[in-house]
Amino acid sequence: MTTDSIRTESHIEGVRRPGRWLALSVLVLAVLLVAVDATVLGLATPFLTEDLKPSGTQLLWIGDVYSFVIAGLLVSMGSLGDRIGRKKLLLIGATAFGAVSVLNAYATSPEMMIVARALLGVAGATLMPSTLALIRNLFHDARERSLAIGIWGAMASAGAAVGPVVGGFLLEHFWWGSVFLINLPVMAVLVLVGAKLIPESKNPNPGPWDLPSVVLSLVGVIGVVYAVKELASHGPTLDAGAGAVIGVAALTWFVRRQLTLPAPLLDMHLFRHRGFSGAVLADLLTILGLSGLVFFLSQFFQLVQGRQPLEAGLAELPAAIGAVTAGLVAGVVARRFSVRSVVAGGLAAVGLSLAVLTTLDQHTGYPLLGAALLVVGVGAGFSFTVTADVILSSVPKEQAGAASAVSETAYELGAALGIAILGSIVTGVYQSFTTPAGVPSDIASAAHESLGGAVEASGGLAPETATALVASAQEAFVDGLRIASGVGAAVLLATAVAAWFLLRGQKLEK
Repeated sequence: MTTDSIRTESHIEGVRRPGRWLALSVLVLAVLLVAVDATVLGLATPFLTEDLKPSGTQLLWIGDVYSFVIAGLLVSMGSLGDRIGRKKLLLIGATAFGAVSVLNAYATSPEMMIVARALLGVAGATLMPSTLALIRNLFHDARERSLAIGIWGAMASAGAAVGPVVGGFLLEHFWWGSVFLINLPVMAVLVLVGAKLIPESKNPNPGPWDLPSVVLSLVGVIGVVYAVKELASHGPTLDAGAGAVIGVAALTWFVRRQLTLPAPLLDMHLFRHRGFSGAVLADLLTILGLSGLVFFLSQFFQLVQGRQPLEAGLAELPAAIGAVTAGLVAGVVARRFSVRSVVAGGLAAVGLSLAVLTTLDQHTGYPLLGAALLVVGVGAGFSFTVTADVILSSVPKEQAGAASAVSETAYELGAALGIAILGSIVTGVYQSFTTPAGVPSDIASAAHESLGGAVEASGGLAPETATALVASAQEAFVDGLRIASGVGAAVLLATAVAAWFLLRGQKLEK
């Protein structure tokens, strides 16, 4: 470790950095943008469908490959940041994120869009763990760090709900590619301001970066998530089985390798800590419920209830308001009561809101939907923020990158699984709808790919037939959404019970 870096580390340890809150504002900008990009595409889906004409499977891949790749690479990138410097990795990732956003904006085919979203995921994987790890090194006072993590968590949770609002505004005034070009000015600010304000930090004795572990982590996560998606969509198939076998084998090999390496990519002994493991599980399933709900309600508001993109985005704003508010006070509430009551209560709130949506129909009024979204946001804000604090404060600061990568992996894997599992249920139910008489087979085939495809395909039919086709498709989509909400509710409520026991005795630092 160089003399300059030792001096910097000791200066950070000795005083409260005067620019720490300004540095935090730059870090949360990156988090907000990555989280926005995970959901902004949901609102653009009808426009993208009309332009690129993807199949139903391609549409799901466009929606979730971004989160899959981020989830697969987060542990590797968190460990890389510990080694080469978290600030350096953050600035490199921000530059790449901006450049690849242009490729997304100007994609000309479904295949190109899938590749572009995957590359955006690679860049995004460098940003998320770096931001949380840098917070660990910027804030040494426990209460200040809780507030900082609360702000970070609020932005991470709110980003999923802010995405539709930003996307709605852009889609009302520009073409669908504009939802990606908005990344450019934000990333430019992050690089220019971050280079001056954010202090560098890294593990002084990191050991080598193990490339086989990187590959195993990526293959394992993507294999397992692909298998889950295929199983939910098409039932037991050869592809799903192959994905599961490859994924589980790769992750098993990854774990065994980490236990034998002198400097592992991820210290598996962290998971022996009951509170750490419980927090990671709660993280994953909180975001599963939130992201799956937001992704499909975007389509419900537009394609079923006929709202314009901006109106549909604003309709989802209560989730962002709830997440931000809860995130900012989560640390105080967890210290006043207990970690387990706040996390379990947050998970139960998300689960109960999803249960309410099992009563959804095409004409459900906004007060019920808005209230459900608000409660989901509050629950997610409480749960996600407190679990992130538990994960980060339970490890030495030298391992902050690896620990924050675990938290972020849970977040992104939850987002991917939310879209994949709940989305596959919606798609599976939707594709079984009965085509009205008089619809040609080619139009019927296009209509069964997606609800957006049905709305577009109906344009070439006689008015009465078109109305019947769209009505049948909308009814099937709502049926799928109700069933997916019920499944999500059961999972979240079960996790709330598990969190109550797993987080017993867990406390935040005073």
